[in-house]
Amino acid sequence: MSSYILSCCSTADTSREWAEKRNVFWLPFNFELGGTWYKDDFGKSVPPKELYTRMLSGEDATTSQVATGEYLAFFKSKLKEGLDIIHITLSSGISNTYNSACLAADQLREQYPERTIRVIDALTASPGYGLLVDKLADLRDQGMKASELADWAEEHRHDVNTLFLSSDLRFFVKGGRISKAAGFFGGMLKVCPLMRVANDGSLEVMEKIRTKAKSEERMLQRMKELAQNGVDYNDKVFITNSDCMEDALDVAHAIEAAFPHIDESKIQVFPIGATIGVHTGPGTVALAFWGTPDRW
Repeated sequence: MSSYILSCCSTADTSREWAEKRNVFWLPFNFELGGTWYKDDFGKSVPPKELYTRMLSGEDATTSQVATGEYLAFFKSKLKEGLDIIHITLSSGISNTYNSACLAADQLREQYPERTIRVIDALTASPGYGLLVDKLADLRDQGMKASELADWAEEHRHDVNTLFLSSDLRFFVKGGRISKAAGFFGGMLKVCPLMRVANDGSLEVMEKIRTKAKSEERMLQRMKELAQNGVDYNDKVFITNSDCMEDALDVAHAIEAAFPHIDESKIQVFPIGATIGVHTGPGTVALAFWGTPDRW
C-alpha cells in the first residue's frame, strides 16, 4: 500500500465512482444557488439538470473555493495517519484555491516536519484536471514515490491539452469571460467559439466559429494536430459536458472514428460539475488529451 495519498478538488469534474475506483481523495468546492449554499459534490446536492434549469430561470449562482481551513482539516487528518500528501489543485489561472492549499501546507509542515506535503497547480480545469490526476493515479499504482510523482506532475502538466466549445454564451458573458457585445452578436450569428486552457492556466477564446457542428469538427482537427503521435494517439481521453451529453457523445464517436487506437474503453465522459458549470452554463463540451499545446 502507498505511504502517501493523492488528492484533488471536485473541479476535476469526474465522479464519485471514479474517485473511489482510483483511490483519489477529493475536496468539494462550494456554490450558491438561489440564496442557498451547497457543496459541489458530483451532483448529489443539486443534480446538473436542476442546476442549469434554475440558472436559466434567473436564479443567481456563484461559487466559492475550498478555504484554507478546509485544507488544514483534511491535510491534518491524513498526516495524523502517518501519510504523506500529494494534492493537485484547480488552475491558479481560474481560482485562488492553489494559494489557499499552499498556506495550509506551509502551516502543517511546521507541525509535521517528518512528512511530505506537495501542492501542485494543475494549470488546467475540468477534463484536463481529471486527466492529469488519472495519470498520476496510474503512476502511483505502478509504484512511483511521492516526491517523484509530484516532480512528474510539475514537469508534464503542460502536456495536457484542454479544449472547450460552447453553444450558449450567456453565462460566459455574465462571468466576464466574453464581452456583452461579443456574446450578443455571437448568439445572433450562432457562433460557437473554440477555447482552450492556456499555459498560464487561464481560459482563452482561440477561434470564433459559426455553428456547433463546425466547432466540433475544428476541435477534432486540433486534436489530430496536437495529440501525442497524431492520429496514432493511444492514451486516454476525458470529455466533460454541461447538460449536453448528446454533443459530448458526438465528439467521443468522432474521436473513435478518427483515431484507430482509441476505442470507448479509453474515453471517459463526465458531467461538468457545479463550480465550473455555474460559469459556463449549459451547452459546453470540454475535451482533454495528452499532447503539445505550445504548437497552437
